[in-house]
Amino acid sequence: MYRIYDYQMNWLAVTSGSDLMSLLQFPFMQRAIAGAVLMGVLGGLLGGFVILRQLSFFSHAVSHAALVGVALGVLLQLNPTWMLLPFTLVFGVIVLYVIDKTDLASDSVLSIILSGALAIGVILASLIQGYRGNLMGVLFGDILAIDTTDLILTLLVLVASSIFLLSTLRQQILLTLNLDVAKVQGIPVQLYRYGFVVLLSLAVAVAIKAVGVLLVNAFLVIPASTAKLMSHHFSRFLWISMIVGSSSSIAGIVVSGAFNLASGPSIVLVQFLLFVAVFTWVKWRWKSA
Repeated sequence: MYRIYDYQMNWLAVTSGSDLMSLLQFPFMQRAIAGAVLMGVLGGLLGGFVILRQLSFFSHAVSHAALVGVALGVLLQLNPTWMLLPFTLVFGVIVLYVIDKTDLASDSVLSIILSGALAIGVILASLIQGYRGNLMGVLFGDILAIDTTDLILTLLVLVASSIFLLSTLRQQILLTLNLDVAKVQGIPVQLYRYGFVVLLSLAVAVAIKAVGVLLVNAFLVIPASTAKLMSHHFSRFLWISMIVGSSSSIAGIVVSGAFNLASGPSIVLVQFLLFVAVFTWVKWRWKSA
């Protein structure tokens, strides 16, 4: 922890001297940039399907319920990342199963499960004695603290997501646009739905360390929403979403160092401001047409 803190102090000293290129000599900065690109592309790819399938609240529930996994990891003195991965995976699958097996509206089910999981997470967090740095770091995120293991996990999830979604893109598009037609055409709808939820849950888990439990859903939703404003062509929309996700993540890291701000919130703030700018430009263009 102290080494990362020293690196951050060196980083701020460098940025105050207007020599941003020298940042690349620091290993933590190299990992942060690599992580920003990987997570930005992953968030943009999955986020595109999230907003079109109206799963924003689902990813929100998974990310907040991950507090249980974080607290369990700290209580058991394990790396929170290794608790987050299986917990979010199992939680996401169970939530989708419960939604499929109940007559209640999906948002009601998600609200109930989210509230219960969050309550359990808060109670478990209150049982943690002594230093809670690991817990706080995962709650609020710090992309400068990601390590090689985090990068490898993110890359694996990105590769798996790309293979799963892009190799079946036509079926995924049909499933997204019209579920009933997809069933009639013999597409294994349940397999694709649960497969996507597994990847989404894993993506949430690996991104939490960078942007935190409280902001990880924005990491998925905002770049994709920005891209949707810019293009309605599906393939182009996905590409723009991935570009916006990765570029805004890098810009957020620079803003974080330049103004001595937390890295996770800085990334989301850049994404939000970009969304506002694109929204304003689109509205102005429509009025001018």
